[in-house]
Amino acid sequence: MADRLKLELATPTRLVVSGEADEVVVPGVEGLFGVLPGHAPLLIRLAIDVLRIQLEDGRWEVAVVDGGFLHVTNDEGSTRVDVLATSAEMAGEIDRQAAQARLEQAQARVAEGDDAAGRAELAKAMARTGLDG
Repeated sequence: MADRLKLELATPTRLVVSGEADEVVVPGVEGLFGVLPGHAPLLIRLAIDVLRIQLEDGRWEVAVVDGGFLHVTNDEGSTRVDVLATSAEMAGEIDRQAAQARLEQAQARVAEGDDAAGRAELAKAMARTGLDG
């Protein structure tokens, strides 16, 4: 079993993260899902929420993903994790004031009626304003 995961987090427009990790915790549509080295091959659909990456020194890096897919492969003891997200931002890239304004706009939109797009915008804004890392 390999000691580290090979990780890539990408969107249609950019490569957000490429490197190694000790663990990745992703928001699947059916709940949080953790991947460690040696994990079995897997494909899951991602929800809009926070993704966490544990680095070699034990620190966690945090990103927000707006849906997409997680693909895990395990070939000859090397575990690779590909996160293909609709959109993704690392915590340090997020403008917290803009995220708060986006949250308030989305809350107002949802309060006006049952709107699937409004609920999706609300989930995106909540993920960005609720970051702790």
